Amino acid sequence: MTEFTPLASLIGGAMLGIASVLLMASHGRIAGVSGIAVRMFPPYLDKDTPGRVAFVLGLVAAPLLYAILAGAWAPVNVTSNAFVLITAGLLAGFGAVWGSGCTSGHGICGLSLLSLRSAVAVVTFMVTAIVIVYVGRHLVGG
Repeated sequence: MTEFTPLASLIGGAMLGIASVLLMASHGRIAGVSGIAVRMFPPYLDKDTPGRVAFVLGLVAAPLLYAILAGAWAPVNVTSNAFVLITAGLLAGFGAVWGSGCTSGHGICGLSLLSLRSAVAVVTFMVTAIVIVYVGRHLVGG
């Protein structure tokens, strides 16, 4: 069972919301991680590339900062094998491209802008995630 952490979730959600608003206010951009990450490479290189790189480095640096401040790494329990993890990553990447955005872009920014396309995307990936977890835990036995 996953540990219930409402305070950490609230703080994390607030930080995501604030970061999304700041990116929109300062650059007029949606804080979709897949869109930011893909635009770090050609043919998208432009004056905003250093900001995109800094954004992605911040995603990587956050757990390191946590470990330094907390004095230990956050506990992580990965129970799937490498094949499942790689397949899931490729499917998530394909879904982000096919859906013209990722969970952060549609779920945080798109919903706050009352985008019908984002609402459909969020319902689609949430229902898919629920079905996959159900099948994996109850029918396949993982």
